[in-house]
Amino acid sequence: MTSTFLWVPFTLAAALAQVFRNAFQSRLTGRIGTAGGTQVRFVFGLPFAVLFLAALVAITGQDLPAIPPASWGWAALGGVTQIAATALMLVVMSRRDFGVAYAYIKTEPATVAVLGLVLIGDRLPALGWLAVLVVTIGVVLASLRPGDGAGDLADWKSLVVGVVSGALFGLTAICFRASIEAVGEGTFLMRSLLMLVTSLAIQSGVMALWFVFRDAQAFTHSLREWRLSVPAGALGALASAGWFIAFSLTMAANVRTLALIEMPVVALVSRYMSGRWLSTREWAGFALITVGVAALMLAHA
Repeated sequence: MTSTFLWVPFTLAAALAQVFRNAFQSRLTGRIGTAGGTQVRFVFGLPFAVLFLAALVAITGQDLPAIPPASWGWAALGGVTQIAATALMLVVMSRRDFGVAYAYIKTEPATVAVLGLVLIGDRLPALGWLAVLVVTIGVVLASLRPGDGAGDLADWKSLVVGVVSGALFGLTAICFRASIEAVGEGTFLMRSLLMLVTSLAIQSGVMALWFVFRDAQAFTHSLREWRLSVPAGALGALASAGWFIAFSLTMAANVRTLALIEMPVVALVSRYMSGRWLSTREWAGFALITVGVAALMLAHA
């Protein structure tokens, strides 16, 4: 495998870990509320991220590079937007079918492509833009059933909240990529894991302030539900490590577009949770996702 496609396995591993982390968080939200479910990926994920970074230092003997002010700024912005995006995602998942919620949220690649161009100058080739469009259409087609999001006011609120969540996740991806790029020293693994720990530390600090001043029970309840909280944190750290490493190797739009190949996994999880079989519409959506991902790979061949 050449370095050109080194981001691919990290992206696929991150996407798989994220699917199962989201499932754990969705279950937690039903038990301990949105704030409790949101903080798990950050507060419980931070110790695992520190372990990843410590293992890298121990194995390679590398020194930790200095973190410039620009990296701190991008990490802080990305950390706050990811907290907001995660909270909105869990709200949608608590109101809608797991697969339908993903359709709303996974409009993200289009946002990432536009924001990447505007904020940090990441330019996709023409075929890359086509891949983003085709994959996004595919994920919506695969996830939405007739009548979803077009019924009462609650449906439309879920649609709006889901799309906003996806947009914030898109902004988060750009911020984290920019934070890694701003670190001038170290290997891509070192820079990625260093900024992962930094971002999770910032996010844990923000959530700690929330607990102190607004909702201390959200944290204590997550401790009570440790059998779900700990694996959710571990999977969250693993997924985030994959995302950060992939962001250090290629444009965020590439990463988030390829990540939509996770949809078949989501469909299986959704089918397990809802007890329904895949429809012709869903298979058509998966076909479009496959075509879009193939176009993305061809654009970088």
